[in-house]
Amino acid sequence: MSENEKRKVSTKFAGVLALISIIGFVNIITESLFQYSISKYFDSIWLLIVGVGFILSSHPKNLYEGSKRYFSETSFTRLVALIIGLISISAAILSIPQLNFTHYTLATIKSIISLIAIIFIILQTWFVRH
Repeated sequence: MSENEKRKVSTKFAGVLALISIIGFVNIITESLFQYSISKYFDSIWLLIVGVGFILSSHPKNLYEGSKRYFSETSFTRLVALIIGLISISAAILSIPQLNFTHYTLATIKSIISLIAIIFIILQTWFVRH
């Protein structure tokens, strides 16, 4: 890697990571100061933030307009990110404690999205170059 070429994390991705960190911090503060835990909502909030992050990184408008002309490797990557984002938001809605939807497939989806998010963190942090 040359001096002019630096690794950068996208600002949207950094924003999503910051939001997840803030939610964790808010949970600690509310639990220690007010004896109220938002941990039962943490899964749904986390999945919602990750889902929105995946959808934003997929650039849905550009994906739609580009799919009219051609479908490239970048389009496929963005389509996968869009689908993962939609699945994540669906899982977030089903994870809301008021719905109380418990099923092994939902737990599996949460686990898979967590693994994908970890992989994206590694890729964005160490391998992406702009």
